[in-house]
Amino acid sequence: MLNRAIRCHPSKPRLAIVLVILIFALAAFLRIDFLTSVHHKVSHDSIYYDEMVRQLLETGVYAYKDTEPNAQVTPGYPLFMAAVYKLADYERQDPFPAIRYTQVVMSLLTLWLIYAIAKRLGGRTAGIVALLIGAVYPPFVWSNASILTETLATLFFAAYVYLQLLVFERKTPASALLGGAAMGMLVLTRPEFLILLLPIYVFHYFWQKETRTTLKLFLFTVIGTAAVLSPWVVRNMITLNEVVVASTQVNPFQAGTYPDKNYDDGLVDRRGKTQMEIAKERLKIGFTEHTWEFAKWYTYGKLKHTYSKMYFGSGHEPLYPVIPIVPWSWLNWLHRGLVFSALASLFVFARKWRQPAAILAIILVTMSLVRLVFVPEYRYNYTVMPFMIIMDSIVGVAMIRKWLPAKQTVLAAERSVNDVSSTPSSTQS
Repeated sequence: MLNRAIRCHPSKPRLAIVLVILIFALAAFLRIDFLTSVHHKVSHDSIYYDEMVRQLLETGVYAYKDTEPNAQVTPGYPLFMAAVYKLADYERQDPFPAIRYTQVVMSLLTLWLIYAIAKRLGGRTAGIVALLIGAVYPPFVWSNASILTETLATLFFAAYVYLQLLVFERKTPASALLGGAAMGMLVLTRPEFLILLLPIYVFHYFWQKETRTTLKLFLFTVIGTAAVLSPWVVRNMITLNEVVVASTQVNPFQAGTYPDKNYDDGLVDRRGKTQMEIAKERLKIGFTEHTWEFAKWYTYGKLKHTYSKMYFGSGHEPLYPVIPIVPWSWLNWLHRGLVFSALASLFVFARKWRQPAAILAIILVTMSLVRLVFVPEYRYNYTVMPFMIIMDSIVGVAMIRKWLPAKQTVLAAERSVNDVSSTPSSTQS
C-alpha cells in the first residue's frame, strides 16, 4: 500500500513541528497581506447575497433575488453571513471586511485538515508537502476576499472527508453520525456534494466485504446528514408547501445545455417556457440533431472549462501574485501541473485501490461527473483542489521514497567497487 511505503521512513518530529508552524505562519501572512494590500471587487452573486441577508435580518424573509420566500439557495452561507453581519453591526459599517477575515480563519482550518488528511493517508512528509502547497496555492489565498460559498464549503468538505476516514477506521455509529453531520453542513452550503455518500459506501463494501458493517455505517451517516438537513426541509414544507432537500435553483442545469456557453445559439424558442422546459428541449434537440457537438461539450468541453484554469476569486487590483518569484503568466501552469499530476495519481490509486486513500480518487471522479451535468465554471474546481493536492503529495512522496533507496543502493555499490579497487592488494597485483 502507498501509505505503508511512506510511513516506513518517518521524519523527525521536532523538525516536522517547526516546519508546520512556519508554513502556517506563511499561510496566515499571505492571506492577511492579500486582504490589506489590494482593492477587492464584488461579484454580482455577492451583491445578491448581501441583499438577501439584509432582507432576512430586517424583514425575516428568506429569499434569493426575490421578496417572497423561496429555496433558490441553501441556507449555509447566508446564515453565516447573517451571523457576521450582526456581530459587525452591519447597519453602521461595511460587514464585508469582517467576513473576509473570518474566511481567513476558515482557510487556515482547512489547511490543517489538508495536513491531517495527507498525514493520515500518506505519512508526515506527505502531510507537510500538501500543507506547503495548500499554503501558497493562489486560489486558496484569493478566495478569502470573495463573498461566496467556496471557503466555507471547502472547510466543511475537508472536515467531512477527515471524519469519513475516521468512520472507516473506527466503524462506530457515533463516528458515522458525526461524519453525516459534517456532510449535512456541506450540503447546506453546496448541495451537489450529497451524492458522494453512495459511491463512498459502495467503495467501502467492495474494499472490506462487510455487508452488515457497511449498511450500519451508511445508515448512521444518513441519519446524521438528515438530522442537520431536517430544519431546512421542515421550513420548506411549511413555508413553500413542498419537500425541498437542497435547493430549487434550475439555472445551473439549464445554462449547462449551451455548448461553449453560447447563450444565443437559437437552438430552441425560449418564450413562455420554464428553465427546466428549455433545458429538456435543448438536450433532446442537441443530442439528436447536433450529436457530436453536444457529446463533446458534455465530456471534454465541460471538463476543460472546469479544470483548465484556476479560480481567481472575485477579482482584485493590483494583481496579487502570492508567489512573487513566479511570473504571473506561469501561475496557471502551476495549477495545471497539479491537475495533470492528480490525473496521473488516479491511475496509481486505481492499481492499489484497497486502501483508505482511494476515497480521494472516488471524490475526484464523482464530482467531475457531477460537473458534467451543470454549467462549467473555473470556481467549481476549487472545492476538489485540496484533494488533488493531497493525492499529488502522497504519490509524489511515495515515488521519491521508492526511488531514493534504489539510488542509494547504486551509490553504495559504486563506493564498494572503488574501495576494493583502491586497496593495497589490488594495486600490487
